[in-house]
Amino acid sequence: MTGASILIGAGDIAACDSDGDELTAAIVDSVLRADSTASVENVVFTTGDNAYPDGSERNFIDCFTPSWGDTAKRIMKYIRPSPGNHEHAIFGAAAYYEYFGSKAGSPRKGYYSYDLGEWHVVVLNSEIVVNTVFTEEERKAQIDWLVTDLKDKPKKCTVAYWHHPRFSSGWHGSDRKLAVFWGPLYDAGVDLVLNGHDHHYERFHPMSPAGLPDSVRGIVEIMVGTGGGELRGLRSPIVANSAFRVQGNFGVVKLTLGAEEWRSAFLATNGRVYDSNGGKCH
Repeated sequence: MTGASILIGAGDIAACDSDGDELTAAIVDSVLRADSTASVENVVFTTGDNAYPDGSERNFIDCFTPSWGDTAKRIMKYIRPSPGNHEHAIFGAAAYYEYFGSKAGSPRKGYYSYDLGEWHVVVLNSEIVVNTVFTEEERKAQIDWLVTDLKDKPKKCTVAYWHHPRFSSGWHGSDRKLAVFWGPLYDAGVDLVLNGHDHHYERFHPMSPAGLPDSVRGIVEIMVGTGGGELRGLRSPIVANSAFRVQGNFGVVKLTLGAEEWRSAFLATNGRVYDSNGGKCH
């Protein structure tokens, strides 16, 4: 795709007792360097749980900085993160917002959007949905913001990402509470959703918010909780419409986003490329 943009990343990333984050950082950096002379825009996404075990200032300094936060790499220049549950082990995810600054959105909110080439990108904070420390007013405020943002978006193609998955065949499994995101996204014709939380790779066929096959308006969900944290297998029964799964491998998802189409691939740290896939925008 000529002139396409690159969106690359993963979730569940930096643990000081793992070399997985260093390996995935090397992949992201190599892709960014390879595309640095091309006339494309690049963004690095994260699907939450950026630093283990509790998203503290020390965890970010000691674990995230030597890998994804290494200034010798290009990742921090292009990063647009989302928060997870481990960041919120620190009250208000304070260390997360301090570390990433304005790139993480407003403190305690953490949701924002931006345009990337021909695509609109929405970043949400699923902790506001699942964590009882947040109020009903805060939950409603995020949904109201989401509906308005999608209504005003200037692009035909849209991708959204956050931490907790609506659908997953992994250790945590599917979470019905995230239907609150899927409803507005589906109504607005969003094409792709990226999640973490479960530590494996999984792609689903296009689905409705109820998890039913929908080849016309369905959203493709891609799970990529393989950034460097402890890997886990598949504990739930395989969820209906799960199209492809990889367990036991660190890696990142690379999305190539064109004017009216997209391509995806899981780039594993074992040197293999899994699940090359793609589709057209709604």
